[in-house]
Amino acid sequence: MSQFHQPLPEATAMPHTRSRHLPPYRGIVAVDAKDFTGYPAIEHGVISRAVPQLLQRAFERAGIEQVWKEQRFPASTGDGYVFGFDPAWMPFVIHPWLHTLQDVLTEFTVHSTGAVRLRFRVSLHIGPLPDSGEEFDGNGTPRNDTHRLLDSRPVKAVLAASNENVTQVAAILSDRCYQDAVAGGYTGRHTDHFIEVPATVEGKQFDQRAWLYVPAPSGNLYDRRILGDRVVEDHEARRGTEDAGEDPHAPGRGAPHHAVTYQAHGGNLNTGTVHGGQRVSTIGTVGGDYVETGGGDHIGSVGGDHIGSVGGDHVATGGGDYIGGNKAGTVHGNQGDTVHGDKYEGRR
Repeated sequence: MSQFHQPLPEATAMPHTRSRHLPPYRGIVAVDAKDFTGYPAIEHGVISRAVPQLLQRAFERAGIEQVWKEQRFPASTGDGYVFGFDPAWMPFVIHPWLHTLQDVLTEFTVHSTGAVRLRFRVSLHIGPLPDSGEEFDGNGTPRNDTHRLLDSRPVKAVLAASNENVTQVAAILSDRCYQDAVAGGYTGRHTDHFIEVPATVEGKQFDQRAWLYVPAPSGNLYDRRILGDRVVEDHEARRGTEDAGEDPHAPGRGAPHHAVTYQAHGGNLNTGTVHGGQRVSTIGTVGGDYVETGGGDHIGSVGGDHIGSVGGDHVATGGGDYIGGNKAGTVHGNQGDTVHGDKYEGRR
């Protein structure tokens, strides 16, 4: 009966009542095997044991076995694994470890002759977590967020949409992890290897900025089902700007543009280079047979008697007289039908 006289556990840590030291910052890696529940129950134990063995092999082959040996608060999740580590190793966990894990899983699939195919989702995060060697160390918001990232829509979708013979690993980094290790320049991978995504989890109040990294990509990464409408639209807008030769970071980019309307009453309007002939029946006359064109760089023969150029660089005429262009707004002189000699002489 003495067991009923034991004191009840503490119900709360009483947050916001006094200042306390932050727990130590830890890097966190969580791994989950895709389609684990799709295997027969007899395979579950085999797969659960294989997951940490494959992780260890990848750490050793990547030359950072110390991360595995010194792991903190490790735990198996059945179809995955999670543990904490010294965050100073995070750049090396991002690269080369993720890429090495891709290679190890590819070899495992070949070795198992396809009977068991393990493809991993991986999430990486950094944050303060209790780590005093007690049983329930490692629990806290950073740990929860790491699992939310692992279950988020983008990383699940990108692995599902990729080729199972090519892509074995899809990783998602928290924004904190990305900013510290990747954007800070400490990781041996350029920022362009990473894709920004909105990480959401169905049925959970979770929506955070995160970054996808796929060591061996296949399929279409720029898929709205993976990235969400906003990310895809931003990517397409940047790509369109780059294709147009514009600097997306130039000052004033995004300012409103004013529309300019060009008109050519009864004639042709050319905004670029025109090759070949153009025929205009009637554009207008100014004291005689007169055809006026403007705005193009090159104007072919138009079969008229007189071709003037307004703003053009070159005018070729056929069957008529040649008259140079006038770019001036005000024209002094005779613009009437002044002809010296027989103007039809060239057509006979």
